[in-house]
Amino acid sequence: MKRPLTKSSNNVVLTGSLAGIAEWIGVDPTIVRVIYVILAIFSAGFPGFLLYIALAVLLPSGRRNNQGGYGHQNPYNRNTRNPNPYANGQKPRKNAEKVDDDDWSDF
Repeated sequence: MKRPLTKSSNNVVLTGSLAGIAEWIGVDPTIVRVIYVILAIFSAGFPGFLLYIALAVLLPSGRRNNQGGYGHQNPYNRNTRNPNPYANGQKPRKNAEKVDDDDWSDF
């Protein structure tokens, strides 16, 4: 069974869409990119820009959850030197002070 059509996770120029198509077909991504640019430039009926935007939006990402990811799954998002002192109730949060200053002359 062939691999599903997804964006490339390791051969990305703008969004990885064309490289994902090349990996799905089994050819070099440069060949797919060159063919796409030639079709987009020399063919009036080929809406290259709109098709690329559609591919970028509709193709699912090829990234796996075990490869890192964004946010809390990112392995580089671990702050081990300075842990959050407010997380376990170690340090109470400061209360905000109400300011009754209606002077907007600074702006």
